[in-house]
Amino acid sequence: MDGLASSRAEVNAMEMLCTLRSATEAQHQALLKAPERLQDFLDDEEDFGDAEGVKFLELDIGESWHGLQYLMTGKAWEGTAPLDFLVRGGEDVGDIPSDEGTARVFQPAEVKKLSESLHALPLDTLRGRFDAGKMQQLDIYPVLWDEPADDADPLAELVSYFAELRKFVSQVAQRGHALLVHIG
Repeated sequence: MDGLASSRAEVNAMEMLCTLRSATEAQHQALLKAPERLQDFLDDEEDFGDAEGVKFLELDIGESWHGLQYLMTGKAWEGTAPLDFLVRGGEDVGDIPSDEGTARVFQPAEVKKLSESLHALPLDTLRGRFDAGKMQQLDIYPVLWDEPADDADPLAELVSYFAELRKFVSQVAQRGHALLVHIG
């Protein structure tokens, strides 16, 4: 699971939300040197004195991260890079115990490749991979796929998040920034 949690049961026993954020090279290097300041960075209390980094981009995809991982790759915890970026890859940053989450940074060149891959992924592929029963069986977080709320449409929600994710990653790539993926 590449640092996310030691077991699927641990992931599903706690709320795991995903936030993505742009980071300049200066911010990336600062996070490597001061991993204990990750939470301050995520809470907008620390920009490491980087004037460009103050104008960061951020996207909160909440609990949809694992469903998106599955729809993008067809796998729960594996997949082919760069589309498996929500659960694997990048460079670990921050001071987070593995059973509490993960924070990883992807370099600008990786973000550009990811953006291209997201734009090349047809929505029909995502829709075709959606199978509530199989996602439930595979413990795809948050493990509520076969019992959605009466007013919920899990597939429509995931497709909407995917559109936001694709746009966000494209904007980060256009800026030439790194991408921080935080799940915790």
